[in-house]
Amino acid sequence: MEAKPEGGARRGRPGHDQATVLRVAIELFNRQGYDATSMGDLARELGLTKSAIYHHVPSKGHLLERALDEALGELSSALDAVRADTSSTPEQRLRAAVRSSVVVLAEHLPAVTLLLRVRGNTPAEVAALDRRRDIDHRLAEMVREAAASGAIRDDIDPLVISRLIFGMVNSLTEWLRDDGDVDALADTVTALAFDGLVRAH
Repeated sequence: MEAKPEGGARRGRPGHDQATVLRVAIELFNRQGYDATSMGDLARELGLTKSAIYHHVPSKGHLLERALDEALGELSSALDAVRADTSSTPEQRLRAAVRSSVVVLAEHLPAVTLLLRVRGNTPAEVAALDRRRDIDHRLAEMVREAAASGAIRDDIDPLVISRLIFGMVNSLTEWLRDDGDVDALADTVTALAFDGLVRAH
């Protein structure tokens, strides 16, 4: 783990802090693919020399780990907050999980997009896939609880329901732009997931 000076996060040379370097790296990884992106590519994108980039970050793998941790950390924290609300019903918690997942995706779109593209080609990606599976199982458990309470249908495997619902959420990365109304989008996706398209008669 790299050392940080007292009084705040380590900064690179003037003009680029680590947050900026990470944002540019995620953009490049999404555009070119992680394997096809070099530290030289990142340096050029930032207007630095190849040697200067190492004043900001130790390696390309470090950037990938931080990017994936951003997405997974936000998703996990959102689920933790939903689960902690013991005053709500299982259906309310499941709805909240869907809604908060949309919000996280929209607010961390580049990082979540990168997460959904990993295939386990590096140790960081393998670890990220393990964490994603854990999140999938936590969501499936919430579906199971809602089904057991009678709030949603119980004749479909909860893991299948979870994958279908969150597959819809994840598909937002294919067309979503970061200039829309996040709350309205989250409400729309949640309504479609639970209430469908057919107007009640």
